[in-house]
Amino acid sequence: MAQNFLQRLDSRLVSIDEYEREPVPEKQLKGWRGFLGMYAGEHTAGTEFVIGALFVAHGVSAVDLIWGLLVGNLLAVLSWAFLCAPVAVKTKLTLYWQLKKICGGNLATLYNIVNAIMFCFLAGAMITVAATAVGLPFNIPMPGLDDWVPTSVGWVVTVFAVGTVITIVAIAGYEYVARFANISFPWMFLVFMAAAIAVLPGLGVHSVSDFWPAAKERIWTGVPVEGLTQFTFWHVMFFAWFANMAMHIGMSDMSILRFAENWKMGFSSAAGMFFGHFLAWIASGILMAAAAGAVAPGVIAFNSAGIAGAICVVIAGWTTANPTIYRAGLAFQAVTPDWKRWKVTLFTGLLTTVIACFPALVMNLLDFVALYGLVLMPMGAVVFLDVMYFKKLNLISNYADERGIKFNWAAGLTWFLTLTMCLFINIYFGVEIFFLGLPGWFIAVILYIGFSFLLQKQGVRQKDERKAQSL
Repeated sequence: MAQNFLQRLDSRLVSIDEYEREPVPEKQLKGWRGFLGMYAGEHTAGTEFVIGALFVAHGVSAVDLIWGLLVGNLLAVLSWAFLCAPVAVKTKLTLYWQLKKICGGNLATLYNIVNAIMFCFLAGAMITVAATAVGLPFNIPMPGLDDWVPTSVGWVVTVFAVGTVITIVAIAGYEYVARFANISFPWMFLVFMAAAIAVLPGLGVHSVSDFWPAAKERIWTGVPVEGLTQFTFWHVMFFAWFANMAMHIGMSDMSILRFAENWKMGFSSAAGMFFGHFLAWIASGILMAAAAGAVAPGVIAFNSAGIAGAICVVIAGWTTANPTIYRAGLAFQAVTPDWKRWKVTLFTGLLTTVIACFPALVMNLLDFVALYGLVLMPMGAVVFLDVMYFKKLNLISNYADERGIKFNWAAGLTWFLTLTMCLFINIYFGVEIFFLGLPGWFIAVILYIGFSFLLQKQGVRQKDERKAQSL
């Protein structure tokens, strides 16, 4: 009986077709509603409880915060709409299979492994955030700023319980991931706002006119916590723009936007940027300022909004981790094509949950988010150029697929040299990691176009030589 049940379950899971290796068919394309809900849910999420608080800890001023968030989030929306969405709609493929066409199997495999592991770390951070709330009723000690390893057996059990639920939703496929976000977002956003408003009197805000003076003097004071660097307008702007660089400039959201009916649905990211990365980061900063030294998101939310706040942290962690594990699973699927998708996603969820046991990831989230976006950015430039502009430049698109090669050295050198040059700029010119994405993208563009001309010119010459030898 148990064997029959497992066979039926396996058959059911295999029947969930996510078109991992082929273009999404027209009948499966989605409208605005699914994308608005998914972006709003994913970006009004667990990271917001951490990032908004870290802005306070880094001593950003109120003026720099507001203007930095407005400009940075607008640039992020434009990056989704004009870079990622057109490529996704044109190819209707995941980033991972499009890369295989461009780069060849060997280089794509290397990239997909790096991509998947980075996404596992991000999703792991969200599981950690949710666990800080789930553990509250059981009086499980919460990790602090200096904790690098699991703090107790109870913490590990809590993390695995949260990770199991998130993995099940990701296994169910994009339809369920989007549905989960649509249901969760409105309530989560209201709790975020209500919690922030509830603690304002404790910060001296008793009327609308009191808010701005309190914001400058008691929340975003311009004075960082000892040992942390001070953030300016530029830090906030570039972080807001590049916090999701892997998704838009790095093209990972091709996995999501390939279901879009048209490229304009890239603008649906505004629901996440301005409800989440603007209002929720502000609300999180207010909660941090009122928390009197607490750093665990679950504790901060519970102190501010009670049980509703704790539940909000749990759901917020899930709505980010679900699509992130989904993306990571697709990346691993491209590496292990003989595995069934649900088994790959299950493995991905297990790896992510193990990572989530280590709380240091959340406490260093700003640096990690900047790093993982930077690492994946050069290949985003490669895909954008290859799909949208190579034919206009009289270059062959999908070169590896057309020529049957396993390693496109033009793309490989672009990835390696771009990151090397970014490291050089960081070390010798002192440019912080938050700012490296912009020059890095232009470096990648120049390198890939130049190397592709050399590679394809060499390919034509070799083809002509073989043709001459055969005559």
